[in-house]
Amino acid sequence: MSQPITAVTVGVGPRIRLQSGGWFDLLSPRTSDFTIEDIAHGLAHTCRYAGQADGFYSVAEHSLLVSEVAVGREFTALMHDAAEAFIGDVTRPLKQLLPEYRKIETAIETAIFERFDVIPTCAVIKQADLSVLAAEQAQIMPSGTDAWAEEAGVEPALVRVLHMAPSEAKQRFLERYEELKPQAKLKKRSKRKAHGNHF
Repeated sequence: MSQPITAVTVGVGPRIRLQSGGWFDLLSPRTSDFTIEDIAHGLAHTCRYAGQADGFYSVAEHSLLVSEVAVGREFTALMHDAAEAFIGDVTRPLKQLLPEYRKIETAIETAIFERFDVIPTCAVIKQADLSVLAAEQAQIMPSGTDAWAEEAGVEPALVRVLHMAPSEAKQRFLERYEELKPQAKLKKRSKRKAHGNHF
């Protein structure tokens, strides 16, 4: 009897093909060949809320909003959902039923953070994420979706969902990345110091 076709390529574990042409191994993210462009592309084409919002709303646009709100931790905030570029945006209720998913997500997040020098997520980013979540749900989800926020004392962030097209969200994400990445900050500091030395 023939084996069922899984249509899955396997390295160390199951792999997915990336927009750049590289392969991402779900069980070996550290050795996988991925770029920031792959992350931006994946996030820009991944819809939040299982597609149940009032229009397409990408994880990339969400990341940009959290980056605006998390003052002092903007770069980590931009990258806080980067793993979803490769594993999708699993809704919070479904994550409760998938304990193994969280382990895989954490391993992928760690590999991404190491590669791009991202400081791990902290309380500031978690709070910013929740405040943006509350604002999003009030704007683009059915009435009452954000009821949890008032009960939890979470103030909606002063942000506006634009429903960016994937191409725009990807471009804006990459621009924000270039602005905030650690190397860019170091260059800015070096220029300031050099400029200050002339006086």
